Amino acid sequence: MAPLAAPFSGDVPRGRRVLMGLVTAAVYGVLGWRAGPEPVLPALLYLAAVGTLLGFIDIRAKRLPDRFTLPSYGIAAALLAGAAPFTDDGLRRFEHALLGMALLFGLYFVQAFLVPSGIGMGDVKLAGVLGLYLGWFGQDAWILGLLATYLLGGVAGVGIMIVRRTRKGEFAFGPCMLAGALLALLAYSAPTA
Repeated sequence: MAPLAAPFSGDVPRGRRVLMGLVTAAVYGVLGWRAGPEPVLPALLYLAAVGTLLGFIDIRAKRLPDRFTLPSYGIAAALLAGAAPFTDDGLRRFEHALLGMALLFGLYFVQAFLVPSGIGMGDVKLAGVLGLYLGWFGQDAWILGLLATYLLGGVAGVGIMIVRRTRKGEFAFGPCMLAGALLALLAYSAPTA
């Protein structure tokens, strides 16, 4: 995956490539353990791969490239649609995924419009993709993902202000979004008995 990040974050040193691989493997492991052999697992693993890549790019370059966010809408929707026939209430879950996508995209778009210095358009585009996944797992997962994102973002922002000793300064919000979504997905992706 590191070669995919290079055009956006420069040459990726060996240590960072190893770290990216380890993070991806760890996220694969916890999602596989939590979700089990459910039909939605391929969709979750796709998110783990592209999410790790986007997180590393955003930390390094403070951007979320369209090259990865935009195709993720179609890929994620196709994987979730493929899981729907084999999942209890699959059609309802897929409808909720589409609604979750639209609502989270809309929420971030309004925020970016009202406070352009706070949320970038890359964050807005990533929000729609994350909304698909969170919506699949229901309203509670969607809300937890949103709250966890802003809690993690607040902690990161305060930490950066302390380290930089200034109230100003931007930071990559994408990793907070991805981590918040991951927490919600882990909480709600366990198979039902």
